[in-house]
Amino acid sequence: MLVARSIALFVVAALFEIGGAWLVWQGAREHRGWLWIGAGVIALGLYGFVATFQPDAHFGRILAAYGGIFVAGSIAWGMVADGYRPDRFDVIGALVCLAGMAVIMYAPRGN
Repeated sequence: MLVARSIALFVVAALFEIGGAWLVWQGAREHRGWLWIGAGVIALGLYGFVATFQPDAHFGRILAAYGGIFVAGSIAWGMVADGYRPDRFDVIGALVCLAGMAVIMYAPRGN
């Protein structure tokens, strides 16, 4: 149950961070305006709080593990939001990152 909660929190964090960055990108780079940028900034701020709900108390571990979620989530977001088509190296790289995340976060430890 603890692992499922942790994974759900990583997914929520990814939605806020990747979504927030995408909104800022759309507002600034695609000239959609300050409303998009403002919404992105708010989403990015909310992302900062989500990690605090992780059951593990080690900031460095949480953020390092989240990196794997961020990589895979960014590729998935690009596919859905922008029609990006990852090649096999994108997919392999994302899977390597997710495997790294699982080792960092969920490997059995004696503590």
